[in-house]
Amino acid sequence: MTLILNQNEVRSLLTMSECIEVVEQAFVEFSEETAVQPLRSNIKSDRGISLYMPAYLQNSRSLACKVVSVFGENPEKHDLPAVLGTVLLQDSETGKVKCIMDGSYLTAVRTGASSGVATKYLAKDERNMTLGIIGTGVQAEMQVLAVMEVRSISKVLVFDLNKKAAKDFATRFKDYPDIEFEILENVDDITSADIICTVTSSPSPVIDGKNIKKGTHVNGIGSHTPTTRELDSALIKKSYFVGDSKDACFSEAGDFIIPLVEGAINEEHFKAELGEVINNQKAGRTSKSQITVFKSNGLAVQDAATANLIYQKAISKKIGIEVEI
Repeated sequence: MTLILNQNEVRSLLTMSECIEVVEQAFVEFSEETAVQPLRSNIKSDRGISLYMPAYLQNSRSLACKVVSVFGENPEKHDLPAVLGTVLLQDSETGKVKCIMDGSYLTAVRTGASSGVATKYLAKDERNMTLGIIGTGVQAEMQVLAVMEVRSISKVLVFDLNKKAAKDFATRFKDYPDIEFEILENVDDITSADIICTVTSSPSPVIDGKNIKKGTHVNGIGSHTPTTRELDSALIKKSYFVGDSKDACFSEAGDFIIPLVEGAINEEHFKAELGEVINNQKAGRTSKSQITVFKSNGLAVQDAATANLIYQKAISKKIGIEVEI
């Protein structure tokens, strides 16, 4: 039998704190090469693109493939999200698909969890810190929740070109009365934050790196092609740069590739994979004044680890529908 989990069921089973825990271990397995993650494949069709992201984690025996499609006309023509995701989880002994689950919410949470893990190991650890968020789309909420799991946050600065979207975003956190949310008119004011997450679809830098203060930690989440970036060369040059995957940063991350091509940095500017920092193979933050940057490209091992967590909880709680395939 194969278990089917819809988005509401996935939501009921997945917590940020648990996701941070399994994603942290997935980063370690990836860097220690006890995980198998082939290059993602993509197929372009007339109306969009579909991506196939397989992975296997040996320690947890998590074998999965996420299928993500990006079809820009969906909202207008078909009343569907532009981005859709589904995860197939297999039995690692037989290869049988044991679960098919919605991947959209899973992706949002595991992406937030990656910033949570990076913040845990790279940001300063003080009380009453300020978080800055640039962009208020579906990923942004999970960035806030993840950072709040690992650091003491008393204020969140929010910037979006769409001011209504920024205000609506802040209202989603009405259950956190002890945290002040401030909507910014000028993106440059985000530089007063201790931790900054960029979560936009912008093809060009969204912040002036020269204005980033000492001691700031930045999570770069939004861009994911060699020719686009959210973070400028000035910021990358003066940062201690960590990525989820060295190979991905050198082949996919414009935030790193563009300053490398410009000559602002050299290849040695890539200091570590996050998994190498977690397992103490390489250094993380070394001083309170250091500026640290984490570049997230998104790894299939994150999906496999998170899907396995969801499946185990679904079986334990008897949630979902079993079908014969």
